[in-house]
Amino acid sequence: MTDHAVTLTQAERVRVASNIRPKDAATMMILDRSGPKPRVLMGKRHPSHKFMPGKYVFPGGRVDVGDRKMAATGALPQICEDRLAARTVRPSPAKARALALAAIRETFEETGLLFGSTEFGKPESAPEGSWADFARHGIYPDLSTVTFVARAITPPRRPKRFDTRFFTVDSTGIAGRVEGVTGPDSELIDLVWVDFDEAKELDLPTITKVIIEEVEARIAAGFAPYLPVPFFWEKNLRFVREEL
Repeated sequence: MTDHAVTLTQAERVRVASNIRPKDAATMMILDRSGPKPRVLMGKRHPSHKFMPGKYVFPGGRVDVGDRKMAATGALPQICEDRLAARTVRPSPAKARALALAAIRETFEETGLLFGSTEFGKPESAPEGSWADFARHGIYPDLSTVTFVARAITPPRRPKRFDTRFFTVDSTGIAGRVEGVTGPDSELIDLVWVDFDEAKELDLPTITKVIIEEVEARIAAGFAPYLPVPFFWEKNLRFVREEL
C-alpha cells in the first residue's frame, strides 16, 4: 500500500483555523506609578517562538487546572468579577478567580516577580508545579490587588487563538522576586520598564499597543472602578470594540 500525503487547500486551512475555539488566557500589566510618568513592564519574547517571536508583550498565558485550585488572599472586586462573567460561556466566580490567578502565576513564571502577601505564612496544599514553587516563598497571591481592564479574542484564521483577559497590578504589590528567570534561553529574553510613549515605540503586537492606549486613557480618567472595560473581537472581518 502506498502512503498518500494529505495536502489542505488554502480555503480548507482557513476553514480549519476559523473553527479553532479560543483558549482562556490571562495577561498582566505591571504598572509603576511612583514617578512623573506611569511605566509598564514589558518582556521580549524569544525569537525562536512560533507565536509572536521577538515581540514585546506583557507576561501571560493559558489558564491551567491549578489556577482553579490555588489558595489566595483577598477577593476580586465585585465589579471585576461581574465584567469577567459578561459575554462568557458558563461564567462563574471560580472561572473569574482562575483567570486572575493565571495572570499572577504567568507573571511569576516569566519574570520571577511574586505578587501577593506575606502576612499569612506559607500557603498549604498548593498545586504541583509553578504554584508549589510560588508557595515555597511564603507568599499568598492577593486577588484584591488586580484590576480587570480589557479583553481580546484572537481573530479567526489564526493557528492559535486565545480569549485573553488583561489585568493590571501595581508594582508596590511585589512581595518577592526570583532572579535569573529571564535570559537568552527563557520565554522572555529581556525585561524593560518603559513609559507608555516608549512602550508604543517597541516592536509590539497590534493588540498590545491598543491595550496600552486603553490603559493610558484609563489612568488619565482617574482609573476609577466604574470605568468601562473594552472588549475586542472580530465580526465579518472587522475589528469590533465593545464595552463590558
